[in-house]
Amino acid sequence: MNKTMVKSAAALPLNTILGGDCIDVMNSLPAESVDLIFADPPYNLQLKGQLHRPDNSQVDAVDDHWDQFSSFAAYDQFTKAWLKAARRLLKPNGAIWVIGSYHNIFRVGSALQDQGYWILNDVVWRKSNPMPNFRGKRFTNAHETMIWASKAEGGKYTFNYEALKALNEGIQMRSDWVLPICTGHERLKNEDGVKAHPTQKPESLLHRIMIGSTNPGDVVLDPFFGTGTTGAVAKMLGREFIGIEREEEYRKVAEKRIASVRKFDRDALQVSTSKRAEPRVPFGQLVERGMLRPGEQLLSMNGRHKAKVRADGTLIGDDVKGSIHQVGAKLENAPSCNGWTYWCFKRDGKTVPIDVLRQQIRAEMQA
Repeated sequence: MNKTMVKSAAALPLNTILGGDCIDVMNSLPAESVDLIFADPPYNLQLKGQLHRPDNSQVDAVDDHWDQFSSFAAYDQFTKAWLKAARRLLKPNGAIWVIGSYHNIFRVGSALQDQGYWILNDVVWRKSNPMPNFRGKRFTNAHETMIWASKAEGGKYTFNYEALKALNEGIQMRSDWVLPICTGHERLKNEDGVKAHPTQKPESLLHRIMIGSTNPGDVVLDPFFGTGTTGAVAKMLGREFIGIEREEEYRKVAEKRIASVRKFDRDALQVSTSKRAEPRVPFGQLVERGMLRPGEQLLSMNGRHKAKVRADGTLIGDDVKGSIHQVGAKLENAPSCNGWTYWCFKRDGKTVPIDVLRQQIRAEMQA
């Protein structure tokens, strides 16, 4: 491990690829400094011998030294160590995604729970174009599994439900994602024209993860950075990233790749949010700021009822007093009422919903 690299990481090294062992580097970073971790650890595939296609051509399988462990016990020890280091880095409201195959994901899931993480979902990435099973002795391996977990039970975490729903054409996002593996122009090649990394993940996968579980400006750490898919997508989406990669060859490819990425403009980075996630604006603030005056009359959107604004931000109408919600509910003889969508006012002869004023204040708060 290069000691100078670890020392330079004492301050949070945003948008940087750090060399060295991921456990040592993570342990050198400030505690509770990261919003999200995406981890694509070695799968410990335990391949025995070469794999050939029916035409006897050799398959470029994952047989690299970084994927080889002497035993399950050695792999479990490695998993426990990096998950411990990762958990120290997560903010209290942080979360982690770990991807794997049947070779390792069950062992990783057990280790996650043992470390105190709280599993939120397992998500199946179903590959729309998987590699066929050449030997014909098992099912075609057409999916990988991702585990999404918060730092601890009861911990808060980011989940942009509305944004994912919008990404899925208005339908609630399910836990099975059909996305293609890297092919064609997305598959990075080295100087010899050979794929630069055997397990490069598609940008579509990271895009969905970051849209769903981070916000612009969040810090995303990838302890097994490879050729930098996490960093490239983070840069595009206005997130900060920290990459850790032991192999110099992969670091060079990742640096070149990320340098060519353009960040989306600010407007393009905004995503759909639920009403509950938007800043709270009390109705009284409209009165305080003179957007509505005490004594001004509000009308129900259905035209049946009227109420007068009072100086403390309450309403009075037909001997009914209370908040915009309470008065609306009583006038309609309903169990509840959303006053923001129920009431309107007149301006220059036009009917204007009071929610327009709330949105104006929210826009100012977020500017």
